Amino acid sequence: MQKSLEVRGKTADEAIAKGLAELGLERDDVSVEIVERGKKGVFGIGAVDAVIKLTYEAPDEVLQTAPAKGPKPAPKQETPAPKADRPAPKAEKQAPKAEKQPRPAPTPVGAGPADVAWKDAPTQAEQAEKFLKGLLAHMGVQADMTVSPREGGGLDVELTGDRIGAVIGRRGETLDAIQHLTNYAVNRGSDRRAHINVDAENYRAKREDSLVRLAEKMADKAVRYKRSMALEPMNSYERHVIHTALQDYEGVTTSSTGAEPNRRVVVSYVKPENEDSKDDNKGYKEWC
Repeated sequence: MQKSLEVRGKTADEAIAKGLAELGLERDDVSVEIVERGKKGVFGIGAVDAVIKLTYEAPDEVLQTAPAKGPKPAPKQETPAPKADRPAPKAEKQAPKAEKQPRPAPTPVGAGPADVAWKDAPTQAEQAEKFLKGLLAHMGVQADMTVSPREGGGLDVELTGDRIGAVIGRRGETLDAIQHLTNYAVNRGSDRRAHINVDAENYRAKREDSLVRLAEKMADKAVRYKRSMALEPMNSYERHVIHTALQDYEGVTTSSTGAEPNRRVVVSYVKPENEDSKDDNKGYKEWC
């Protein structure tokens, strides 16, 4: 169910940040609509706050209904206890007490979480390599595989080969599916989850550079034509790359709209505050 929230602030960016903090959501989880652009005014006179509207998906409310009252069950009829013709049997002997389990050996001094993670890392690497080899065999693709630990935990898997395009797929959709399945197969039933990044021929780094260039190009168009520019549908990771690339770009703001798998980023033009000040000062001089 979609809900919306209107927030005021001195600028549109300040209002967006205030609304996201109040909802506890990320920028990618809401759609932003600028209801009223703020004005700085002249010497603080005539200043108007910016008003933005955040639209987000909220879980549907489930109405709790009381269970229907049915007829009460008939009371059970008590059967008379049989007469005691025989003496009651002797109480059974108590079961022997369970033997005490030995206590686990104490952790050696100096052994921390990093040491425990290091012991599990080879096992997860072997599981990832075994799963990927079987999956690629079913796909009919032969590829060389390099598995290495990544900074901050997890694993990096790099695939190389002649027919590697079949592994990447259109806009990396097949590669994303392979990565999702690998994470599920390795982390299933494990207490310590590890993120496994699967790449092929350094595709993800090349795609990220391409997205950054696309974001800057669309932002330039939005400022030049003073209008909003909608990008093609992207997954959550690619939308995050666009938001990050334009977060400090002057004159534009970004938001996401639509539902998966057609959710896309919109680059909107934001009128700079100095333009409002110039227009207000011009009117003030003409009035004087």
